[in-house]
Amino acid sequence: MGNDAHGRPGQDIEIRAITEEEIPVWDRAIARGFLRPHIADGTEFRRLTFEPGRFLAAFDRADGDRCVATFRSFDAELTVPGNGTLPVDAVTAVTVNSTHRRRGLLSGMMRQDLAAARERGSLAAILIAAEYNIYGRFGYGPATRAHGLRIDLLRSGGLRADLPVPEGGRVDFLSLEEVRKLGPELHDRWRLTQPGAITRSPAWWKLHTGEVTLPGYDWKEGFYAAHRDADGVITGLIWYSVDDTWDGAFPNCTLTVNDFLALDRPTANALWRFAFSVDWVRHVAVGNLSPDDPLPLLLNDPRGAKPHEEICDFLWLRLLDLPAALAARSYAAPGRLVLQVTDPEGWTAGRWALETAADGTGRCTPTDDPADLTLDIGRVGSLYLGAESATRLLAAGLLTEHRPGAAATADLLLRTPTAGWNPDGF
Repeated sequence: MGNDAHGRPGQDIEIRAITEEEIPVWDRAIARGFLRPHIADGTEFRRLTFEPGRFLAAFDRADGDRCVATFRSFDAELTVPGNGTLPVDAVTAVTVNSTHRRRGLLSGMMRQDLAAARERGSLAAILIAAEYNIYGRFGYGPATRAHGLRIDLLRSGGLRADLPVPEGGRVDFLSLEEVRKLGPELHDRWRLTQPGAITRSPAWWKLHTGEVTLPGYDWKEGFYAAHRDADGVITGLIWYSVDDTWDGAFPNCTLTVNDFLALDRPTANALWRFAFSVDWVRHVAVGNLSPDDPLPLLLNDPRGAKPHEEICDFLWLRLLDLPAALAARSYAAPGRLVLQVTDPEGWTAGRWALETAADGTGRCTPTDDPADLTLDIGRVGSLYLGAESATRLLAAGLLTEHRPGAAATADLLLRTPTAGWNPDGF
């Protein structure tokens, strides 16, 4: 029976959590959903990440109880402005087989997971959207941007000579075993400095160092190098690969940066100087860089850096507890703003007073006062990490301003020193 009268999956479709024994069936459905041939090697990674109740699937009884849709979530921490963190529900592995589209399967799995996430105490949910127009109806909004650069080392003239680097520091190559041992601690230090960054699980490090494989993730070892300060403490890490391209007798290789962590600007300068000095390299490509990263300005000629990947949305955010989430982040100025919020599930709907203090703290409470701005919860998510502005949303007709200047007030209060950015897909 397809759907019922309300667009929910009908009686022939069952949405439920899978058992660990059903992982191979679930994995095969993911391959179909992502239009990939099924490769059994991915099952080991699925088992490493398996949590009872967090791997959902839709089964079609009329088709031999075939798994026709998949959904997974896991707990993570999201860094917010002010270097605090939110417990979040990270959503991934979302597929619906092409034979079962428009039957409410995604809606059923998403709403089941979000309701469970609220019960578990998650203050928000996050995901990476493969298509822009899918997730807004569930209250998600694009919350970070990403872009890439391709730098012509000859055209740019390399890095400026006056850039500070740590005195007594050095760069050393690491083995895969050393990356697995040393990388997690460095990343845990780094992520607390970057709004929008999320935790990396032990399985993440296994996957990104080739210990396990996953269909669709084409891992190649490349090179891992760490920066150590004068005391031998690791303060940065770069993982890169280099293609083997020649123009006749002349090397014309591209160094592609896969991961880049630096706890401070001098460490970042030292790692970029190292990358720019690798023999045979003519271009340096970075696939996911923060939109406000100063890398082009570190060059002698910033015009030598050109867009490699277009600036686009990356991490999407769905706030589940508005007062707690707004209290968790910091604010740039004291002030007061009344928000009329709409929510497709009703969880955060209402009129809220956001009051911020000179010490950067804020609180959000219900109010009957007239609204300054009306917006849906997805737009609140877009503003939350500082990657979007209220005045830009107003110009696009994506929020309503009831008090002149209220959008500018929102931007003043929500301003962040650095834009929200997340380097990690999941």
